[in-house]
Amino acid sequence: MTAVAGMVESIPQLPLSAADATMGPVDYLAWISIGAFLVAIILEWRDEIDAARYVGAVASVLFGSFWLAMVPYYWTEMQSPLETMLALAAFPLCLYAAYLLFQGRESMLILVRAVAVMGIIYLPVETIPLARQWLIETTAYQTHLAMDIVAESPGLETGGNGYHSRFAFDTDTVPTGRTTYIVLACTGIGSMAIFGGLIAAVRAPLRRKAAGFVVAVGIIWFLNLVRNVFISLATPYGWFQQDFFVYLATEWMGAVPERTSFLISHNVIFQPGAVIALVGIAYIVVRIVPEVVEPLEEVLFVLTGTEYDLGEVLGPDSETGKVAGD
Repeated sequence: MTAVAGMVESIPQLPLSAADATMGPVDYLAWISIGAFLVAIILEWRDEIDAARYVGAVASVLFGSFWLAMVPYYWTEMQSPLETMLALAAFPLCLYAAYLLFQGRESMLILVRAVAVMGIIYLPVETIPLARQWLIETTAYQTHLAMDIVAESPGLETGGNGYHSRFAFDTDTVPTGRTTYIVLACTGIGSMAIFGGLIAAVRAPLRRKAAGFVVAVGIIWFLNLVRNVFISLATPYGWFQQDFFVYLATEWMGAVPERTSFLISHNVIFQPGAVIALVGIAYIVVRIVPEVVEPLEEVLFVLTGTEYDLGEVLGPDSETGKVAGD
C-alpha cells in the first residue's frame, strides 16, 4: 500500500518507485493496522463486542496514520492533488471512526470487517515481490494486446520499475519523448479489494456474494484496461499538449511541459472518473447484494454524521434481505 500509485512515466534508469520497492516503515504500519482489524474481527466472532470495538478503534487510528504518512508521497512523487486530498481526509475520518467505536457504536464493526478483508486482498500483492511482478506484467501484457486493437502497440520492454511492463515507444520519435510503464495501481487491484471487502463484510447468501464480486471485478478490469490503453497512447503522442493544459501542468502541478499529456489524462481525467465509476459499480453491486448498503451507510455516517437509509433511496428491491430468488 505504499503506494496506491498510478501509471507513471518511464524514464530510463529510474530507481524503483515507492510502489515497487521492498517493504518500508509505511508498509509495516499498514500490516500492523490490518492485523489489528483482524484481531477485532476475532473478538467480535467470540462475542466479545466491547473488546472488539476498542481494538477496532486502535486499528482505525493506526490506519489513519498510515494514510497521513502517504501524503508526502502522493504530493511530491505522484503529483496527484486528488490522492493527496483523499489521504489527508482519511486521517481525521479514521480518527472519527475510532471515536465512534470507542463510544459504543457497535454497527461500525462491519467497517472493521470490510477494511480487514480489503487489506488481506491488497497487501500480499503489494508486499510480496513475486505476486506483484506477476500482476503488473500480466496487466501490461493485456494492455499491450488491447492497444493493438485500437492502434499499433510498440511492444513491451523492461521499465524503470524493473518489470517487463514498459511500452516500447521510441522516445526519440514520439512528440513528447515520453512513454509509460505499468505499476501496481494500474492493475485495478485496489478497487477490486474495496468491493471484495464490502461484500465479504456482510452476511448474505454465498451465491449472491460471489455474483456481486464477479460483476464488480469484471467491470473494474474492463474500465481499467480502457484507462491503461488511453493513457499509454495519450502520453507519447501528446494528446493534451495544448497551451491551457501545459499551463495547468506546469504552473499548478509543478511538472515539466512534456509531462502534460500524462498528467491530464491520468490525474485530471481518469482519477476523478474512477471515483464516479466506483459509485456506479457500488450501485450495481447493491442491486445484487443488497446487504452491502450496511457498510455503505456506516461510511456515510462517518462522512456526514447523519443516519441514512440507502435501501429506501435505492428502491424496494434493494432493501436488505428482499431479493427475489433468495
